[in-house]
Amino acid sequence: EAMRRAFESRRAVMVNGLNEIPGVRCRMPEGAFYAFADCRGLYGLDWNGKKIASDEDVAFWLLEEAHVAAVPGGAFGAPGYVRFSYATNEERIRKGISAIKDAVVRATPRG
Repeated sequence: EAMRRAFESRRAVMVNGLNEIPGVRCRMPEGAFYAFADCRGLYGLDWNGKKIASDEDVAFWLLEEAHVAAVPGGAFGAPGYVRFSYATNEERIRKGISAIKDAVVRATPRG
């Protein structure tokens, strides 16, 4: 029961945090230890002189810019989505979410 509650809390931290990031939308998963986030709202951000245009671009960009590992959703039949694991402690989840937010702010075109 304690582990179920811990993962329920981690899931909430992950999903709520992802939904606070401009360009990202995530529904509450019903099981497992993964959240699938719709990251198509990040398409068009600048990354090394080119525009992010796919879930693969998003995953590689997050690894390089935010040091957050994620898996492109196309590998699971969900192009445009990225899979995040919440099988870690809440502190690491919060740090990851914060790093993603910072990367999005840095990449957001200013005009």
